[in-house]
Amino acid sequence: MKLLVNNKETELTQGQTIAALVQQLELPAQGVAIALHNRMIPRTEWEHTILKEGDSLVIIKAACGG
Repeated sequence: MKLLVNNKETELTQGQTIAALVQQLELPAQGVAIALHNRMIPRTEWEHTILKEGDSLVIIKAACGG
């Protein structure tokens, strides 16, 4: 299934949830926020949020700096 992740076409090869996408992309366990169609999805909903072909996600990673 093809999705847009940060405006880049990405193919989800395993599962259909945000949690599956996080695992596939090997994102860190902490410091990550995800929005689906410009709506923030709480981490507690990642396992239950089903993705569909063409969905648009924005992944934000926290960065240290000053």
